[in-house]
Amino acid sequence: MYIQPVSSCTNLVLHGWLKERLSAIVAALPVHVAPIDVAATRAAWESWQEGLTKRFTLPDELPPLRVLLVWDNLAGHKNAEMVLWLCRHGIMPLYTPLAGSWLNMAESIQRILKRRALDGQYPHSAAEIGDWFKQTAQAWNQHPTPFLWNGKRRQRRRKQLGDKHPIGGSAAHTQHPIFTRPRRRRKWHVPCQVTH
Repeated sequence: MYIQPVSSCTNLVLHGWLKERLSAIVAALPVHVAPIDVAATRAAWESWQEGLTKRFTLPDELPPLRVLLVWDNLAGHKNAEMVLWLCRHGIMPLYTPLAGSWLNMAESIQRILKRRALDGQYPHSAAEIGDWFKQTAQAWNQHPTPFLWNGKRRQRRRKQLGDKHPIGGSAAHTQHPIFTRPRRRRKWHVPCQVTH
């Protein structure tokens, strides 16, 4: 998980950071050494567009498909320059459906991180909040929580011992419950001893 605290996040800031992170991720993948079969490459890209209600036009020249990027269905994420950059680097953007925020596991992860980073804390600046989020993400990366996909309907039909644990509003689930730090209770009384 990668976090970059910022004071404001325009598309210019987000896309610049995202290009940097995605370039590093693609560079760390195994190198494709086999000759490129143009027809097979295009078929791989097109297979990920099957069933979509809105497709973007794929460029004529496509590299091998290396990464699937799932992100929000916002107008700024469909910027032609950004989409072409993604395609040139072998990254296929897939957008969550409108009114389908429950599909977005990032919302669940954000909710968990916010709770872990801020509960019981009293920040004095935005920079301090950003530092806490970065530290929390680093701790998460050391011991990540695996998410499993599981629909809400299935959970309503089936509530038995051994079922998975839902994560904050999305359809993601974990094998084990995620425990948050217990909040410290304030003691409103002072114990006293009675002497005779």
